[in-house]
Amino acid sequence: MNSSPSRLFSPGDGASPPTLAGRETQQAVLLRCLADLAAGAAPPHNVVLIGPRGNGKTVLLNWFQEACGNSETPVDAVVLTPRDMPTFETLVETVASRRGLRKLLLPGDAPRNLTRELVARCRKRPLAALVDEAHTLVLNVGGTLLNASQRVRTEAPFLLVLAGTPGLPAHLDAMDASFWGRLGEGNLGVGLLDQAAAAEALTKPLAAHGVSVEADALDAVLQHSQRYPYFLQLWGDALWKRHLATDTNVLTAADVEAVQPAVAMLVAEYYQVRYRELETAQLQGAAKTVATLFQDRVTATDHDIDAALASAGMEDAAARVASREALGRFGYIWCPPGQTPPIVWSAGIPSLMTYVSERAG
Repeated sequence: MNSSPSRLFSPGDGASPPTLAGRETQQAVLLRCLADLAAGAAPPHNVVLIGPRGNGKTVLLNWFQEACGNSETPVDAVVLTPRDMPTFETLVETVASRRGLRKLLLPGDAPRNLTRELVARCRKRPLAALVDEAHTLVLNVGGTLLNASQRVRTEAPFLLVLAGTPGLPAHLDAMDASFWGRLGEGNLGVGLLDQAAAAEALTKPLAAHGVSVEADALDAVLQHSQRYPYFLQLWGDALWKRHLATDTNVLTAADVEAVQPAVAMLVAEYYQVRYRELETAQLQGAAKTVATLFQDRVTATDHDIDAALASAGMEDAAARVASREALGRFGYIWCPPGQTPPIVWSAGIPSLMTYVSERAG
């Protein structure tokens, strides 16, 4: 009887992939924070994970939550989204009173105090609050959480990890908590995988079940996936199903060709969603211009993008800056945090630019 799982890869649902490859830098920073928490101390900084969608930020949060649970010294970790805390009241209840810990005995109808309750909770057991989709935090709720975090960490072992799209920095800037930018190594980008990590993410899970991928087949997958983690999971899922259907333990270029139409359909559906977002924001024209710029280059500076938009007829300088920043917030172009001018951008997903060029006409 075949004991192989029916599903090996996990495209699109935020579940941990069978192999978390290429995120050693981010994992190392988070593990150093975990070591501080386990020792009863607050880490020297909070952590912000920034990157275009589909690159594995949720996966990293789930991985870190599991790492906290496996720590020799108990460390609580809870993954939250802005939907869990739309108001100040729900913020306090969600962050300070999870996991069955008793609420502080407050006299009468005294108002809740996030800082006081977090300090009390974290003195009982260290806590890591992991907020996904943080770019959608309600401003006053997010500002309250950030400011409370700064104060709590001076008195108790607490860590705040925020994960969001490239629009997160601007969103945090709108909160009255400017210190968030002084994170040092805690300000982490999460972008495309390099070639070796992309290959590992695809081949290592298959190899664990006795399935190999021939070199030319692997090259074809890496080229089509653009080393984008979500697309790699789509390819892995399709090739795993091919293995189960054909009972072959060596996947060849012919197998890649056989499953490519199914993968291409899912990729096209994803691109349609992304294009509609650009259309809604009236950015499809600017997106096409930037796509043309990237046809013969891997990176471009602010000046390069500005010049391309100006050449395309966008005369107003403020409009050019706004278009560039908006494309950055969408992750259409990607600028890892921590750069100093001149800022260097790359394509969030290079093949998305090809799709936009063809669709925008």
